[in-house]
Amino acid sequence: MGKMRFIVGLCVAGFVLAGCNTVSGAGQDIENAGEAVQAEAAAAAN
Repeated sequence: MGKMRFIVGLCVAGFVLAGCNTVSGAGQDIENAGEAVQAEAAAAAN
C-alpha cells in the first residue's frame, strides 16, 4: 500500500511540474508576440 502511494505521488508531482513548465513556456511565447507587435507599432509610427 505504501509503495502504491509513493508511485501515485510521484506521478502527480510529475504532472504538476510538467504543467508549470508548459504554462511558463506559453507565457514566454505570449510575451514574445507582444514585443513583436510593439516593435511593428513603433516602426509604423516612425
